[in-house]
Amino acid sequence: MGFRLKELGTILFVISIVVMMVIPLPSELLDLLLILNISLALTILLVAMYTKEVLDFAIFPTVLLITTLFRLALNVSTTRNILSEGEGGRVIETFGSFVIGGSPVVGFVVFLILIIIQFIVITKGSERVAEVAARFTLDAMPGKQMSIDADLNAGMISEAEARARRKKIENEADFYGSMDGASKFVKGDAIAGIVIFIVNIIGGFIIGMLIHDMGFAESAAHFTMMSVGDALVSQIPALLISTAAGIIVTRSSSGEGLGDDIAKQLFNVPRLLYIVAGSMLFLGLFTPIGLFPVFPIIAILGFAAWKLSRNQKTEEKESADQIEEQQIEEVRSPESVVNLLQVDPIEFEFGYGLIPLADVKQGGDLLDRVIMIRRQIALELGIVVPVIRIRDNIQLRPNEYMIKIKGSQVAKGEIMLDHYLAMSPGIEDNSVVGIETVEPAFGLPALWVTEENKEIAELSGYTVVDPPSVVATHLTEIVKRHAHELLGRQEVRALVDNVRETSPVLVDELIPGMLSIGDLQKVLQKLLREKVSIRNLPVILEALADHAVYTKDPEVLTEYVRQAMSRQITLQFTEPGQPLRVLTAGAGLEKVISERIEQSEQGSYLAMDPETTQRIYQVMSSEVSKMINSGQQPIILSSPAIRMYLRQLMDRMMPDVPVLSYSELEPHVEVQSVGMVNIS
Repeated sequence: MGFRLKELGTILFVISIVVMMVIPLPSELLDLLLILNISLALTILLVAMYTKEVLDFAIFPTVLLITTLFRLALNVSTTRNILSEGEGGRVIETFGSFVIGGSPVVGFVVFLILIIIQFIVITKGSERVAEVAARFTLDAMPGKQMSIDADLNAGMISEAEARARRKKIENEADFYGSMDGASKFVKGDAIAGIVIFIVNIIGGFIIGMLIHDMGFAESAAHFTMMSVGDALVSQIPALLISTAAGIIVTRSSSGEGLGDDIAKQLFNVPRLLYIVAGSMLFLGLFTPIGLFPVFPIIAILGFAAWKLSRNQKTEEKESADQIEEQQIEEVRSPESVVNLLQVDPIEFEFGYGLIPLADVKQGGDLLDRVIMIRRQIALELGIVVPVIRIRDNIQLRPNEYMIKIKGSQVAKGEIMLDHYLAMSPGIEDNSVVGIETVEPAFGLPALWVTEENKEIAELSGYTVVDPPSVVATHLTEIVKRHAHELLGRQEVRALVDNVRETSPVLVDELIPGMLSIGDLQKVLQKLLREKVSIRNLPVILEALADHAVYTKDPEVLTEYVRQAMSRQITLQFTEPGQPLRVLTAGAGLEKVISERIEQSEQGSYLAMDPETTQRIYQVMSSEVSKMINSGQQPIILSSPAIRMYLRQLMDRMMPDVPVLSYSELEPHVEVQSVGMVNIS
């Protein structure tokens, strides 16, 4: 009901503005409305001063229009009364006689000064600032949107916070665009004030002589005083609202009121006030001005500087004591020990010599590269990588870095910021001189070459990479290699909830009726361990829903899922128009593995004796080496029945070598066997 009353009051106010322009109003009511106009303008000015952000007063452009119309309606009403009755009411008479001392000439000059201040200074400046702010706000929108997306991808903000920040950017653009247009109303109001003032003087002079039987001097004095009083009553509120408009469009959001901003930013350095006081003393002693006029200002400035300096020292001491107390309290509280138990999913630590990598001020772009890594992993593997914690570690060597997964070191490397990493194409070139090293991501032999030798290395066919790219590549490969460790139950729940938005029936049928989140996690982890993307999660869930009725064994379910994802797996390991070159698991190897499969209540597993395992490893290693030496990616192809058991063996021997089954390949794929892995 209250909301409706507010709407009704606004509607009646706007309608009354139109009515005031048509219907004559008594002088008593006009006095009341003129006082209301001044009060309203003063209220708007104070609200503008104490507004912390421009969007807190987003209705200001509309208020500006309504108050301008209200002021013009009052001008029409007061002009009607002055010209028809020769009286404008007590408020106008007060401004015409008391404020300007009864001198029409003085009032005329004061009115002109107010018009010049409003029209040329405040209104013109506000209009220009609003125009520039609107253009700059629109130009900055894409960059701000990208910044929000980057924070969202980095996990620094939630989706709801991102939507709120995007909405705020849109509202700011709308506000400054509206202010750009609303400032034209203020400009027009100033012009209208001049025209109305001239009309009042000329019309009143003529009417006074012809209708009211006044003499020339009496008519000129009376109507000039009334016109000046009316103009001042109108222009003072207009000046206040114009000033409010200028304050709104020139303020930057600081989260505090205008008074706090002025006190903190203008009077923040006490010694500057001492300098100003000294300058004023010099002015009083060595100029004809004299010491007497400037002494009060010197005293005020000196006292203010002393007081501010004393307050700052007190605040610094209190702040230091408060921080010390908080630190002591944190150490004493049991929560401080609990916080030490927190382990970051991924950590990247580096020595002090690599600080320029992460320092934006020194041109470092590691943070941007981390954002791109998280986006790349999301596209390639279908998981949301947790926030990567980046920090320096004085225990490391200056040029050394370390990567941790869940608190444990998984990789280490060392780079030279003033060199480039050059990797050989396979044929060594003695003209390329550098420091021998090993490429950290893939373990390839490489050289650190200087800026001068970079071009020589490129011309010799070497792959030359800058240090930030070396680090980014290493970090990317480590995250891919350990992606299955980063996929916990909470992350799986988030992925399932995302699928639920588009396929609720599928999710509700499978979870939790057939499989729990933990069962699904095991299947997804097994896929990620073999670098199979889980981005197409609906297909995975469909396959699980079809086969979870018959078995709950994660190993078996994973095989069914892989077969359902045959198109994706085929595209992952084949190139268009090229045959798939593989090492084939021979009949002897498949027989040995099949005979050593044991069944238990938890499922099946491979029980292989060490001697047989060693024989398989030797044969496998020999064949894989042949493919690598010929420049081909080693891939092992087996029957569907033993694939997962052969994969278990390869995890201990060569975890990076893919193991595929015939049922995981599309029928149109041409398979070319370049070797056979077999034992007797």
